[in-house]
Formats: sequence, structure tokens, C-alpha cells
Amino acid sequence: MAEAEQVDVVVIGMGPGGEHVAGTLAEAGLSVVGVEAELVGGECPYWGCVPSKMMIRAGNALAEARRVPGLAGTAEVAPDYSPVARRIRDEATDDWNDQVAADRFTGKGGRLVRARGKLAGPGRVEAGGEVFAARRGVVIATGTKPSVPPVPGLADVPYWTNRDAVAAKEPPRSLIVLGGGAIGLELAQVFARFGTRVEVVEAMDGLLPAEEPEAGELLAGVLRREGVTVRTGARASGVRHAGDTFTLALEGGTEVTAERLLVATGRRADLSGLGLETVGLDPGAKALKVDARLLAAPALWGVGDVTGHGAFTHVAMYEAQIVVRAVLGRPGPDADYRALPRVTFTDPEVGAVGLTERQARERGLRVRTGLARLPSTARGWIHKAGNEGLVKLVEDLDRGVLVGATTVGPAGGEVMYGPAVAIQAEVPVEALRHMIYAYPTFHRGVEDALADLRAGEPPAETSAG
Repeated sequence: MAEAEQVDVVVIGMGPGGEHVAGTLAEAGLSVVGVEAELVGGECPYWGCVPSKMMIRAGNALAEARRVPGLAGTAEVAPDYSPVARRIRDEATDDWNDQVAADRFTGKGGRLVRARGKLAGPGRVEAGGEVFAARRGVVIATGTKPSVPPVPGLADVPYWTNRDAVAAKEPPRSLIVLGGGAIGLELAQVFARFGTRVEVVEAMDGLLPAEEPEAGELLAGVLRREGVTVRTGARASGVRHAGDTFTLALEGGTEVTAERLLVATGRRADLSGLGLETVGLDPGAKALKVDARLLAAPALWGVGDVTGHGAFTHVAMYEAQIVVRAVLGRPGPDADYRALPRVTFTDPEVGAVGLTERQARERGLRVRTGLARLPSTARGWIHKAGNEGLVKLVEDLDRGVLVGATTVGPAGGEVMYGPAVAIQAEVPVEALRHMIYAYPTFHRGVEDALADLRAGEPPAETSAG
């Protein structure tokens, strides 16, 4: 083995969390090696958060234009995807060139190694034919990759992942979306608004199966009204591809066809190949198990998707800050995921924070829920077209505080902020009831849900059963 180069910290994986850790520590004067095999910045700026939201913004603009009749006169809408594709290439991704991000890191004093890194024992990392010995420690921030289900024939056909969908220069004529989670629904709605015939196939009984069922039901109705075919409780049994047609066979004998097939069935961490066995950890685990300080082993931290706390950029950045403090010996609180926020950027947006009702019951909590449906608020009524939404609150009856909330609507992700603060700070529900809620706003739906919460009777059961 080559002689090891002594450095302070090695960061394996330079996505949002890893880049933040590496850059901040380099700015603090530490010798930092960042190891990245793909693009510095990771999934978010090149295929995830940024370009997909540019697509969504464009699709929402088309939808708003189509809502002009009945509100403000007449309008003719002629979708053109070329400005969207140009904006993704020119403004978001530099045509998938990460030189700006790489220069940003090296400009802070870091050293970038373009390779795949792996542990070679405690504090040691092999990357690009070199070996580094990290005096202060190693950070693993290798993210996740698309989880592809074992559907017969799927591995043999040229299906799309989210990366292919984002990189497309024009929308397909027709599209099957396998998976009714956040990524699948966001992309399904965008392409439908640009004229694609879209069919969503979800194996679970509802869309957004990780969230409250009321949110999935509402979105299914919206998508169907926009012309999207939605199939829930539909399990794929096989895939074939011939010419320009994909055929997806479903259990029960139904087949659906389209020009493109997008597989959006979640994401998973891949710990194999990271050399975890050299430090006594399981390379076959679903996620890198870490403690409240993000330590997986002595002087070995995990950050972001790989820790299993949620495949969100904001989780990666939050965890990155904790690791930076730990490496620099600065005080600060442990990781706290009670009020973990998440947003599905469909139209309407689905904001959620904390526990769903089902999760709360599975934890043995005695819960009560409150539900208000838009346009219950004056703002929802004023908004008129495109005003579908709801607010659902989950209360821990024994403590009298909220433990979960879902806010669906034209600004669902923004309305979610108020309940998130209430959950994080454990504000008593009684205090929330006596707040002043600005009129007319969408967030007054929270007040309506609180009123429904008070009206509800505590359930007899204490668990999911």
C-alpha cells in the first residue's frame, strides 16, 4: 500500500452536505480532501432540487394561464418546452459542468480528488490511487441513488430515472411514471402540463404513501382533472420495450403503454464499496447508522441521505453543521428530527412536518387529529381556480402539543413553517388556539384545523393495533 498523506479531514462524497462540511473546514484552516466521483454539488443542483423546480415553475405558469378564464378574461396557451430545457442547461447546471463548484471548494483551500473513495481502516481513505490518513476524521456523505424495483424485464429496457427526465430537451408524447411518490408526481404533473399523456402507477393504495392519506387523495383528484391517469394499488408484473414503445404489465392482466417509462420508486443508500468492514461496520446495511452527533464510529461521521434520516438537501445541510461543530470542537445541540420538514412541489404543494397520524399511533401515542379543507379560508375562496388544499394536525393528547402537520395548498410548503415551529418548540395546542391568524391568508387554515382538533373526541385505541 502506498504511503499515506497526512491531512486533517477527508470527506467522501461532495453533495450538498459533504461540500458544506469540506468547504467550511477548509475555510477554518484545516487541510481537507474532498473526494467525488461525479459532480461537486451532488444530485440537488444538477438533477434534483434546482432544475426540477425550474420545470415545476414553468408548468405552474402554464396552469395559471389556463386559469385566466373565469378570473380575468381569456387566454391562449401554447406550451413550449425549449425555454425550460435551455434554462436548466444554462442557469442551473452549466450543461452539467461542475467547474464553478469545484473552484469554489479549492478556492477555500480544499483539495479535490475526482475518484471513488473507500475506507482502508480507521482514519484512512483510498482514492484515485492515493491513500490519505485523516488526523481529525473522515466524513461519509455519499448520498443515495434511485431504487429500482425487481420487476421482470425492467433491467433490460432503457427506462428513465429522474436524471433522464430532467435532461430531456423536449417532453415525450406519452409517459408511464412507475411510482407515486414526490419525485414521480412532480415530474408527472410537469410533463402533463406540457402536453404529455401521463399515466402514474403506484403499488400502494394511495399516492404519496409516506404522507397522510388525505394528501394523496387530494392530489389524485387534481391530477385526474388535469388529464393524468392515476392507478393506485397497481403492481407491475413485467416490462417490455420495442421500437418507441414501453409496455408495463400489471398484476391482473392490464397493460399500459407509452413512449417513455420513468422509474421513480424511491432512493436508497449504497454502502457497498465504501470499505466499512475495515472499521467494523456493516457494508450491507440500508443506511449508515449514526448517533445524535452523527458519529458512526470513532472519528467517522455520516452526513446527508446516507444516514437514513431523509433524502433532503435541508437534512444534509443541517447534519453538516453538526459535524462541522464536532470536528472543530465547538458546542451545539445534538441532532433533533422531531420537526423534520418535507415538501412535495406539486400544484398544490404538499408540506409536511413531524409524524403522520399513522406514525404517531405506531409509536404508541394517544393522538387526536384536526382537519380543515380549503377553501375553508377566505384566501382559498378568493383564490378560486387552483385553490385545492387542506390542513391536518396531529396532537399528542398526553402532552397537549402537536407532533405532526400536513399543509396542502397553493402555498402548502410555506404554510407548513408555522406548524413546524410549533412542533419543534413544543408550543401547547391551547396557546396555538389563542394566537392571531392574519386575514385573509392561507395559513388561517391552521386555525380551522385547530378548531376541528378541539371538536374531535380522543380515540379509544392507543396504537395502530
